[in-house]
Amino acid sequence: MDSRRLRYLLELARLGSMREVADALGTTTSTVSQQIAVLARETGTALVEPVGRRVRLTPAGRRLASHAVTILAAIEAAQLDLDPDAEPAGTVRVAGFATAIRRSLMPVAAGLAADHPKVRLIVHEHEQADAVAMLAANDLDLALTYDYNLAPAALGAGLDSTPLWSTPWGLAVPASDAGRAGPTDPADTLTIFRAFRHHNWIGNSMNRADEHVVRTLGSMAGFTPRLTHQADSLDLVEDLILAGFGVALLPADRPTRPGVRLLGLPNPEVVLRCYAVTRQGRATWPPLTLVLRLLTARRGPASA
Repeated sequence: MDSRRLRYLLELARLGSMREVADALGTTTSTVSQQIAVLARETGTALVEPVGRRVRLTPAGRRLASHAVTILAAIEAAQLDLDPDAEPAGTVRVAGFATAIRRSLMPVAAGLAADHPKVRLIVHEHEQADAVAMLAANDLDLALTYDYNLAPAALGAGLDSTPLWSTPWGLAVPASDAGRAGPTDPADTLTIFRAFRHHNWIGNSMNRADEHVVRTLGSMAGFTPRLTHQADSLDLVEDLILAGFGVALLPADRPTRPGVRLLGLPNPEVVLRCYAVTRQGRATWPPLTLVLRLLTARRGPASA
């Protein structure tokens, strides 16, 4: 059912004359008559009936004209929604890991509420695999993900990623054991790893990227790290370190608690990288375009 024909019918219901419809829409009376006749064939029912030298809508025509109001309004709303020059409006569904939500999304949310009240965010905390799966299933519009320079993550087909920020990570150890690494600022990451080769190591319970980095550096240093414990919360990782359960990677610009010492890993570096991931072709949707622009405007070093 062509929306232009619905427009002709709606204007006929409003104006009552095919000539007036033709004048209002900048066409001919013959065109109006032909288009309404085609619409009648498409619907399988008469939409107009003669009244002297004029026509009027049949009961079916009046019902269809009533539907046309809603249909044409919905089409107009969709066109405005997809117009890249229109004021952004709509709900953007976002999922990501807690640090990215706090660090990148929450400041954006505050600005949206003040400057773009027609754009609404729905936020879910999810780790990488879940967020990407939800995005691929069209249950999300935007995923905030991460990887490490030593354990890059491969995106699935049909997804685009935009780098947001990165931050170095170090090796968190009990302060009483920090001297094992030798000099205060050793120049070699592998030297630091070898110093803790006999310790237990703490991995991430929700994402294996940390474990991949630890195993890669351990292999480069000539040993196989004993990854015994797992935790997702950075605070819990520190609790485990303080309790003597092992050592772990932690972000270098996050203050550690008394009793935990963070050793820098200068060569090779361990760098966490955060991304905004969308489905291909979706980033031109005005509300999502706006959110991505605000996120990338905050791009720069940050902690995890």
